Amino acid sequence: MIKNILITGGAGYVGSILTRRLLEQGYHVTVIDLMIYGDEVLPEHPDLKKIKGDIRDINLLKNTIAGHDAIIHLACISNDPSFELNPELGKSINLDAFEPLVRIAKESGVKRFIYASSSSVYGIKDKPEVTEDMVLEPLTDYSKFKAMCEEILAGYQSPEFTTVTIRPATVCGYSPRLRLDLTVNILTNLAVNKGEITVFGGQQKRPNLHIEDMAALYLLLLELPDDKIAGKVFNAGYENHTVSEIAGMVRTTIGPQVQIVTSVSNDNRSYHISSAKIKREIGFVPTHSITDAIQDLKNAFDSDLIPNSLTDARYFNVKQMQNINLS
Repeated sequence: MIKNILITGGAGYVGSILTRRLLEQGYHVTVIDLMIYGDEVLPEHPDLKKIKGDIRDINLLKNTIAGHDAIIHLACISNDPSFELNPELGKSINLDAFEPLVRIAKESGVKRFIYASSSSVYGIKDKPEVTEDMVLEPLTDYSKFKAMCEEILAGYQSPEFTTVTIRPATVCGYSPRLRLDLTVNILTNLAVNKGEITVFGGQQKRPNLHIEDMAALYLLLLELPDDKIAGKVFNAGYENHTVSEIAGMVRTTIGPQVQIVTSVSNDNRSYHISSAKIKREIGFVPTHSITDAIQDLKNAFDSDLIPNSLTDARYFNVKQMQNINLS
């Protein structure tokens, strides 16, 4: 019976939504997070324990992990620009801290370890459907370390310690710890607050997944029997659209007054993934669209839940990391 959940990075973009959904389902939740975007993004709840801490702190892990049934590992320096800001910091958190965390989890009696990798581990493929059995060709240190952690985790899989890796598409939509440095969210912010979207290139594909579907998947992975997921890797996406198509969806949702300006780009990276395996093997089918994410963001703007969205560093990972000089 899985009841007590530890989320690393639980005060992050996805984590702050996931924590709420777990509490709603009656789980007991512990969050370990540096809280660099504040702990107020998490609710006050009798079944929630918030720990402002660093996953590189071995003593903290040893003192905290025992008694938990499952770990959902979200904590990392997210996305390439944030990683490149301080490569050594990125390596220490995204790679060096990973195996000690997994080892301590297994030694402490944790039954299930769910790892958030990234669909960027594939690099650029010219195939129309990128599936889990394809060779990984990560292009950046961020994605290389994600791939290396996948391999490390696979080595710890055992009958007593079920491991599963998810390679998510780019997540989109509203969260209490909002990121406005992700494609759908960027374009919606600009449409609402500037009335103009600049699209660089536009033909690059960007797979997306609504944040509520991302949280729903983690909940499903806690509920499934071991043999359904043990040692497996799943892509998790929904819609593969070009950036230009996404911009069009934003204008349709926000209003015809939104201008779309197309500019030349040197960045022609195009990503697209197949989510057929996850549907076939565990029945996961997203229920929210990109348009839903745009509408959710619009509603949040209309309700004044996203103040100073063009300037406040807390919405942009790189800016916030620069401000606090994380080390």
